[in-house]
Amino acid sequence: MKALLEDLVGLLAPPRCAGCDEPAPGVFCPSCKALLDPAPSPNALFNYGGPIADAIHRLKYRDRSDLGASLGTLMGEAARRWAGRVDAVVPVPLHWRRRRARGYDQAALLARPIAKSLEVPALVRGLRRVRNTPQQVDLPHEARQRNVAGAFVPGRLRSASRALLIDDVKTTGATLRAASKALASGGVDEIHELVLAVRLLV
Repeated sequence: MKALLEDLVGLLAPPRCAGCDEPAPGVFCPSCKALLDPAPSPNALFNYGGPIADAIHRLKYRDRSDLGASLGTLMGEAARRWAGRVDAVVPVPLHWRRRRARGYDQAALLARPIAKSLEVPALVRGLRRVRNTPQQVDLPHEARQRNVAGAFVPGRLRSASRALLIDDVKTTGATLRAASKALASGGVDEIHELVLAVRLLV
């Protein structure tokens, strides 16, 4: 029955490419897939730019929450290297004011299929963002670390001792470092990181 419903939904609203929004058989159409630039780091899937930048922009700013599941599934495949090595997946959270304005937290949407792939819980309340900091993209390199210092506190971690920390984009790593520090203060001993894209400052 579920498969039949999914087929009907596919007929009424065929899947669209996350990059160009044209009909596509997978997450990305063949043209956009050819333009994806794999990141050299094992902790990131792609270099930021081209179709992946367009996909992230749609997810975060164009009300395309549906892309969280498909992009998160890609991340889940990459996350299989941590199978059996983590107890939980923890997304880097938005501040509640920004989450309310957006209607969802994109990192939480990415985290759920990753957790499913690893067969561990997604602790979407594992961290809390206690300061509504300005967006990092608007700040110069040297101000980013100060901007997120003390922005996170541990939340409901369920005694997880090994966590995979998830975010959409890494630039300087300041946000991930601040989130990791909060996880450690909450009793997480081993913290791994995975992002959808890494954005190099030039």
